[in-house]
Amino acid sequence: MKTHNIIYQVDAFTSLEFKGNPAGVCILDHEPDSVWMQNIAMEMNLSETAFVFPGENCRIIRFFTPEAEMKLCGHATLSASHILYETQLVKSGEEIRFSSKAGELKIKKNGEWIKMNFPVYSLEKIEITPEFERVTGVVPQELYKAGFGWTLALMKSEKEVREMKPHFSLMKISPFGDLIVTARSEDPAFDFCIRCFAPAVGIDEDPVTGSAHCALAPFWAEKTGKKDFNSHQVSKREGVLKVSLKGDRVEISGQAKTIFKAELFV
Repeated sequence: MKTHNIIYQVDAFTSLEFKGNPAGVCILDHEPDSVWMQNIAMEMNLSETAFVFPGENCRIIRFFTPEAEMKLCGHATLSASHILYETQLVKSGEEIRFSSKAGELKIKKNGEWIKMNFPVYSLEKIEITPEFERVTGVVPQELYKAGFGWTLALMKSEKEVREMKPHFSLMKISPFGDLIVTARSEDPAFDFCIRCFAPAVGIDEDPVTGSAHCALAPFWAEKTGKKDFNSHQVSKREGVLKVSLKGDRVEISGQAKTIFKAELFV
């Protein structure tokens, strides 16, 4: 009888069902074809699906949106790690090492929280152009080019971040198709708030975006002099992240909840 692969759906950066950011997770015993992974991600129709399979010295992880492969994804890494720990493929006290297209990722479990070690993204301040306002409907206080194609915009208030209504069709064909917007949080429980838009890769708004904090941690460290932050992603589903800047690395911690698992018949 043919053995079918299992695929999971996990809500990441939350301890509650139907909050945070849903990701697909597929744990495999071999490297599949890239077209197959892209088709599975398209079928799942989530912002990201992670595929994990054995490498030479560690596990390999690859990330796909419904339209494209990504080098790095925080919530899908968290979701994949959560499944490895929950199914006891990795014991709670053991470190997970992933090889990704963004380099090595080290993961540890601490109680209900999973801590991920990611690279810091570069930041370069750029001019605020009229096109930015045309495609987003707002004028930021500051604008930066960040690593892996992101643009980061500092807004004057959380209210402005929450009320943003970008023109996604225009964003997709603009230089701002992968956009992080951030401001100081109005909630004393958090240091800053964010939203993330990525129509360039088929995601109008990403509910919770771990990898964006590879840029946000050094950005807010420069602004505040702090190294440790509580982040609040103020999308409709919301998400909570603990973030620490550690030299040229960023530690991002979150919780996750398994929603379902299913058999793949392809």
